[in-house]
Amino acid sequence: MTDLRSICVYCGSGSGNDPAFAQAAEELGKAMAQAGVSLVYGGGDVGLMGGVARAVLDHGGHVTGVIPEFLKARELMLADAQELIVVPDMHTRKQMMFDKADAFVALPGGVGTLEELVEQMTWSQLGRHRKPILVANVAGFWRPFLSLIEHMREQGFVRSGFEVNYLVAERVRDIIPMLRAAIAKARPDEAAEELVAERF
Repeated sequence: MTDLRSICVYCGSGSGNDPAFAQAAEELGKAMAQAGVSLVYGGGDVGLMGGVARAVLDHGGHVTGVIPEFLKARELMLADAQELIVVPDMHTRKQMMFDKADAFVALPGGVGTLEELVEQMTWSQLGRHRKPILVANVAGFWRPFLSLIEHMREQGFVRSGFEVNYLVAERVRDIIPMLRAAIAKARPDEAAEELVAERF
């Protein structure tokens, strides 16, 4: 991987209570489209998911949505996406999103967003991929989570040699430059980059 061509964005199917969350989703979508970076996401047309996808489309970008059959109605599939893939289950959805992405960004969201973020952190920690993972700490949303990771480290559960590698951006405009810098910094290792994450 030598360039940032696509970002998998994890975020809520709701909008949350702070207007800054929806604003950040739209700002990120616009920035991605203007930078020529495609969006890979969960395929819904509601909440922050819909906001980021609509912003990418509105500014001429490309959107790939991956949604399980049972969520087609609940999350209202974004029919305008250039590529919309319906899969049988959540495991297939997450694997396909991983395969299609060069990097991962977590905007605010609920338990599902948290689970997706932590899974990518786990795969990275275990050496299954080297794709950048970025936490978009919009309005301090992820601060308790970041404190928990540090607490785990302090208590000896994140040990030397098994660090949790992730980036943190406080401003949306920093996300794409940070991801590009992380990709450029990574040592060329095609074998490692082509590893496909396995189910644990």
